[in-house]
Amino acid sequence: MNNIFKLGLFLTTFSFSSSVLANFDLTGKGVVTYPTGISKNFDFGFGWQATNKKFRIGKKAYSMSQLPESYSIALTLSKDETRVWIQEFNAGYIESFEWKIGDNTLKLAKRSFSSPVKGNYILTLNKVDYFLSRNNVSIDVYFEESGVKYVRLDGVTRNMGTKK
Repeated sequence: MNNIFKLGLFLTTFSFSSSVLANFDLTGKGVVTYPTGISKNFDFGFGWQATNKKFRIGKKAYSMSQLPESYSIALTLSKDETRVWIQEFNAGYIESFEWKIGDNTLKLAKRSFSSPVKGNYILTLNKVDYFLSRNNVSIDVYFEESGVKYVRLDGVTRNMGTKK
């Protein structure tokens, strides 16, 4: 009976200590829309298992000594500025997307503007609209022990001198 008690105490302690270590698993649900108008769901998320020091990016897991500070996703505008390519979301060009990661929502959509706007695209992060200022935009996802700390955009501007 004493051994059963010790085993139970060990298992309780082990399960408690592993839950105290920071772990998260964010699926990253999204939808891409192709230039043809067809939409397709996708998953691109992140996960961290502190006990075995594994960081998941999309469907692949990597051994790491610690939780990485950030991960960058490249959004590349086509030469004719009609489509974008995001390797993590789709194998080819897309016209738009919507992606939710943690408490953050990112959406790329085409709109019509009275003044020229790069690609006629508007990139919205957590209800704040941005315009592409370069053909290559970086979506930087920063992490903390409990998941996504924040998302930052590089290669965008909030004002292109246009009105909605």
